[in-house]
This record gives sequence, C-alpha cells and structure tokens, in this order.
Amino acid sequence: MSLRPFHLAFPVRDLAEARAFRGGVIGCPEGRNAEEWVDFDFYGHQIVAHLSDATAAESHNPVDGHDVPVPHFGVVLEMSDWQALADRLTAAGTEFVIEPHVRFTGQPGEQATMFFRDPSGNAIEMKAFADLAQLFATE
Repeated sequence: MSLRPFHLAFPVRDLAEARAFRGGVIGCPEGRNAEEWVDFDFYGHQIVAHLSDATAAESHNPVDGHDVPVPHFGVVLEMSDWQALADRLTAAGTEFVIEPHVRFTGQPGEQATMFFRDPSGNAIEMKAFADLAQLFATE
C-alpha cells in the first residue's frame, strides 16, 4: 500500500497571519481558498486553516526530558530539509517551544525534532530520521 496524503483542518485567528507564516516562513504553497479558510500543501499533505475563535489547548506530556505540547501535528522530513527549515525558522525569529535537537540519541527511534507554534497557537512538530527505518522502531 502506498502512503496516502493526510488532510487536517485547524483553527486560526487570522488568515493573513496563517498565509504569511505557513506560506512565507514554512514555505507551504497555497491551494484553494475562500473567505473563511485556505488550503496549504504541507509537504504533499492537505492542511486547511479555518478562521475560528477557538484557541489552542495548553496541555503537555513529558518526552525525553521535554514538555511536548498536545495536541500537535507535523511531518517527517529528509534530514537536509529539516535542517533548512530549522535555519529558516530561526532566521525568521520563530520562538521554539522545544529548540531543534536530536532526541532518543543512541536509542530506537533516534530523531531530529523541533516544536513551535503558529501565530494562532497551534503546536507543530517537524522531525527527521537519519535512518527512516527507525520511524516505528521499538528495539
């Protein structure tokens, strides 16, 4: 079975902010849109920013010594693309919830990860594996 693109809709407080952050800083091309929503191509997946008064949840779980925001979403990138994005986010002055780093070092599932929030407070995790076979590794 081939991997199919996922679809995710999430709330934003301002579509212009969403366009500037997702399209400008992260580099996601814009797709269809209407007055209340806009589609983005999130590394081959369809994400949709919906204008809403809802706010992001403030919940966390401990993972490898960090408080990981829940809920969050993201995508697994190639290591070079992950580093380029980390550099772009840093250059844009993005405040990281968890700074770019490698976690689970020397363990199954070793990965590069970073967490940040969009202007509406939605938590995003971007990660990469030196060895993609470690994506679901348990041993």
